[in-house]
Amino acid sequence: MSDEQAVGDDRPVGIDELLERVRLDLDRLSPEEAYQTAEAGGLLVDIRYAALRERDGLIPGALVVERNELEWRLDPQGSHRAPEATGHDLPVVVICNEGYASSLAAVSLRQLGLRHATDLTGGFQAWRAAGLPVVTTES
Repeated sequence: MSDEQAVGDDRPVGIDELLERVRLDLDRLSPEEAYQTAEAGGLLVDIRYAALRERDGLIPGALVVERNELEWRLDPQGSHRAPEATGHDLPVVVICNEGYASSLAAVSLRQLGLRHATDLTGGFQAWRAAGLPVVTTES
């Protein structure tokens, strides 16, 4: 192997390639599959920022966790864990706005040992487009 080939293994990648790579290990869910997972006791985790939640609404029963707190709140062994983070076998479906940031977040949770963490293909927007339940903050 030449030095050039060895260095090539450490080359920087763009976000599109990184997403493609990390998604190889995820069994990403459709909106309907995510809904079924929640119905069967899995945890939906909404990582969208507040302005999007206020604008578009919330998925009933989803745990809202800001992205920068996700690992601390979902680590079953962590001192700052959410009560819903009951164990490493819990099916967790991470939901962002369109299904990009959630893939990276799900992989991060898998690195914490949450072996059933995945994300929702198309994010919240796909959930809403599928006609699944959404609660709005408007009266």
